[in-house]
Amino acid sequence: MAADRAKVRDGAPVAGRPDWVARPERGTTTMLRVMTVISLRLGRRAGRILLYGISAYFFLFAPTARVHMRQYLRRALGRDPTPLDRYRLILAFASTIHDRLYLIGERFELFDISLEGEEVVAKRFQRGEGAFLMGAHLGSFEVTRAIGRRQPGLRVAMAMYQDNARKLNATLAAVNPNLSVDIIALGTMDSMLQIRSRLDAGQFVGLLGDRTFGPERYERVPFLGAPAYFPSSAMRVAAALRCPVIFMTGLYRGANRYHVVFEELADFSAATAGHREDAVRAAIHRYAAVLERHCASDPFNWFNFFDFWHEPAPGGAGPS
Repeated sequence: MAADRAKVRDGAPVAGRPDWVARPERGTTTMLRVMTVISLRLGRRAGRILLYGISAYFFLFAPTARVHMRQYLRRALGRDPTPLDRYRLILAFASTIHDRLYLIGERFELFDISLEGEEVVAKRFQRGEGAFLMGAHLGSFEVTRAIGRRQPGLRVAMAMYQDNARKLNATLAAVNPNLSVDIIALGTMDSMLQIRSRLDAGQFVGLLGDRTFGPERYERVPFLGAPAYFPSSAMRVAAALRCPVIFMTGLYRGANRYHVVFEELADFSAATAGHREDAVRAAIHRYAAVLERHCASDPFNWFNFFDFWHEPAPGGAGPS
């Protein structure tokens, strides 16, 4: 369809509908509710027993994902990954999804969480200044909320596309119907106004920057030894709002251990209109470099099961 073709807008490539969006999720709300009942009633340890079987199922019956896992791990590990390596990646992914049930419910006492770069967020919060917290499909986003226990009053709104917002709301309903998360649905007429209002109120806005979600401009960036195509819309929003951007991730280190990292990426407050494009491009390159560093140090944390290095064909589908 014409809407799914790659285009060129203002001289920058635009990605079409990415492959990962078109594929259905393997999980279902029913399975999520079963996992929730077992995990929350019997405890995290009992719930974790199920993860090994679920991970084995995904390992055996997701051949396309296996191909892309092998591609990524070969780059991150610097060698051909073994079947055990690929299983470890799936198990880590399943573990963070499982732990989401407890982290959304603010059961942080169940986890051993270390913090790095806390001062990057704290100094802005204490001055009443908001910022973007830009993450990736790296480790756990939910565990990064642990900083709120150390900085009372700190609020983070999560900006996400409508399909993802519906999935998160389904998760919240399954865990606890009384729980709520401040979600800004992207792609609506007032998305930018909502983001602006949160930032003006000294709040933080979190979003993930390593996937495209539809027709979107992207930047070609070296990543783990080959060119990759990173979406640029989030950085462009930050630049338009003259807002600083902080990288965030919650790296899963096995068992109940997480390491939360915050790191300054960019500050667009002084970027002039004439230099904004260069500032956006530099910020995306820095984002890719930081993500690459964490993929090298914690290779079983990047949960990307698609062809991230796919080069968009002229007039065809964009990067995934």
